[in-house]
Amino acid sequence: MKAIQKGFTLIELMIVVAIIGILAAIALPAYQDYTARAQISEAVSLADGQKAAVTEYYADKGQFPTSNKEAGIASSSTITGKYVKNVTVKADGVITALMKSSGVASGVTGASIVLTPKANNGSVSWTCDAKKGTADLEDKYIPAACR
Repeated sequence: MKAIQKGFTLIELMIVVAIIGILAAIALPAYQDYTARAQISEAVSLADGQKAAVTEYYADKGQFPTSNKEAGIASSSTITGKYVKNVTVKADGVITALMKSSGVASGVTGASIVLTPKANNGSVSWTCDAKKGTADLEDKYIPAACR
């Protein structure tokens, strides 16, 4: 009578474990970059929400506001998010969204999204910069809306 094999051999199991390990080694860094990009997207979204107030102020007064109060929006301490510390309107209508320093992916900790308005014969155009301290934020973390 012929013996019937039951189960897997040790080599087969080791090969499966090695394949799973390789896939995990590739997937984890990609997922961490995706998470950081999603977190910085919150800053872009919150800053974008303030553009209308700055543009309206410019259309009404002919100059850009220098503070949240002047722009007619909530104070910077109340415009927050899960990953965003605050959103502030500064001199010349520049909107800055600052990321928190804890609970955020290490690549975007303390980073900021800066939206700068430019007057164009009655209309306003915006440029977006992503900074980490004084340096530019790595491209892999910058969402498409800010490139």
